[in-house]
Amino acid sequence: MNSGQRYVLISPCRNEARYMRQTLDSVLAQSVLPAKWVIVDDGSTDDTPTILKEYAQRYPWIEVITRADRGYRAVGPGVVDAFYSGYAAIDPAEYDFLCKLDLDLRLPPRYFEILMHRMNEDRSIATCSGKAYVEEGGRLISERHGDDTSLGMTKFYRTACFRAIGGFVREVMWDGIDCHQCRMRGWQACSWDEPELRFIHLRPMGSSQRGILTGRMRHGYGQYFMGTGFLFMAASAVSRIHQKPYVLGSLAMLWGWLSSAIQRKPRYQDVAFRAFLRRYHRRVLLVGKRKAVQEMRQLYEPLPY
Repeated sequence: MNSGQRYVLISPCRNEARYMRQTLDSVLAQSVLPAKWVIVDDGSTDDTPTILKEYAQRYPWIEVITRADRGYRAVGPGVVDAFYSGYAAIDPAEYDFLCKLDLDLRLPPRYFEILMHRMNEDRSIATCSGKAYVEEGGRLISERHGDDTSLGMTKFYRTACFRAIGGFVREVMWDGIDCHQCRMRGWQACSWDEPELRFIHLRPMGSSQRGILTGRMRHGYGQYFMGTGFLFMAASAVSRIHQKPYVLGSLAMLWGWLSSAIQRKPRYQDVAFRAFLRRYHRRVLLVGKRKAVQEMRQLYEPLPY
């Protein structure tokens, strides 16, 4: 890796006092430290501000931005709004890479070093990540994310590619739309399940301030909004039937999609994007995800960034 390359972290957070020291300390233990870390306190009411002040005083490359308390924890578009409060505080041109990083993670020590190395080896990679695991009964349990996406809690981007796709949309399913936007341009969005890239997710995937089933329903609605068809949604729900909460989680995902369709809720307005997504999902169902990704790379020549 080119030692002169720089990366910036942007972390939206709210009421993360329970988890955040683990994230903060695991970033401080990285083999390659970020050039800057902007942490956006999105109106925390616990000890989050005190902890952030402690770390910012010790490390001058950590900057804390405080937003007013809206009175509740926002997900989806609210997280993206908080991210952009941090993004506005940097000059993206000063950094080769940027990462939207949540504060409920524990990262392995070479995490960012390896991601930058992979992206330097393969210039077609626009965004990437490791894989998320949860600790349960002394064991590590995979959250089972696909290899064709970078994970929303640690989206590591080539800055030029992030700017070329227009960044994150301020809509639900922002962390799926961005990966498909990259794929439409012939670039890769990917993640790797390897020991040195496995990180611990301290809050379960798809959980919600109102409960994990609400989170699963929200995911189903997000898939509907993005443009996912019912057949692919059903296959996705079935594939998670053995993941907690067993059966109910899959049913909640499916109901989130179905109830949105019944109510004819609005969908993502980019018609070309939705057509691409449906084509990609059809190929995934027919030939599998790995081959479908390869086919997309052959069909779409990488655009310059």
